[in-house]
Amino acid sequence: MRVLVVTNFTPDDAAPQRGRWVRDQVDEMRRQGLDAEIFEFPRGRYEYAPATRRLRRFLKGARFDLVHAHYGLAGWCARLAGARPLVVSFHGTDVRHWLVGPMSRRLAWRADLVAGVSRALFGTEDKRPGLPLVPGSVVLPCGPDLRRFHPLPQVESRRQLGLDGDGRYLLFPANPNRPEKRHDRAAELAAACDAELLSGGSIEPAQMPLWVNAANAVLVTSDYEGFGMVTVEALACDVPVLSTPVGIAPYALKGIVGTLCAPFDVDIWAAATKPLLDSPDTRVEGAARAASLSAARMAERTIVAYRAILDRA
Repeated sequence: MRVLVVTNFTPDDAAPQRGRWVRDQVDEMRRQGLDAEIFEFPRGRYEYAPATRRLRRFLKGARFDLVHAHYGLAGWCARLAGARPLVVSFHGTDVRHWLVGPMSRRLAWRADLVAGVSRALFGTEDKRPGLPLVPGSVVLPCGPDLRRFHPLPQVESRRQLGLDGDGRYLLFPANPNRPEKRHDRAAELAAACDAELLSGGSIEPAQMPLWVNAANAVLVTSDYEGFGMVTVEALACDVPVLSTPVGIAPYALKGIVGTLCAPFDVDIWAAATKPLLDSPDTRVEGAARAASLSAARMAERTIVAYRAILDRA
């Protein structure tokens, strides 16, 4: 089976981790014997038309059994370029955005397979509509690479990052400038708990496991998430996670002692956070749950979906 993956999740200096999850999935599918190629193009409103033209030419000169686009607008590029059969994975902002969301919902009826990275994307979240329940829709997440994300000694992680070994650290792993991630909530919680807030966004992919392991807890304070990759990455490191009930969090955190999945309330969250900060090295039993959502497992799931589409075709 030969598959072309189309994406505009391209990294830059401000977001070096952007799209890492797509590339991890492609790497895993290749390890499992799939012949997969990536067609990438830059982000930006003026990039879609040129990308569609380049992709149309590319598809005329190469044969693929299936095209898999990640993100709604990249899916439109693939659709307009003549990609068939077409799988489109929707990741969150492409569904919840006031302008891009309606375009994604229209595309859902034109794809051969609609894939949300979590079940949450098929429902309303933060008063924003989700994807239509097109017959045959599936949940196809991109999981974390567990060769990178696994438990590391907290003290050693802090030493490598130049952090205080006895510090009280909460990690907000998203870009603080993205309003839907709600950095303001994380800052309010850190102040209430007398903790230092570490913020992500520009952390290099190779360094992210160190930052996760160095933290007393990881915070996901978002209004909405497509999947919520950092929740699973933190669990893979056995690091506590406090999350609003968005994306994968209600499933991923269910029943794991030392985590919290609840609407943001600074008093409730502070009560759950302070014991984590007071402990010398609090860990949770999250690795097994993370393994069920790993890049390898999700690649297997995706390949099964590909085969089903081709069998149907």
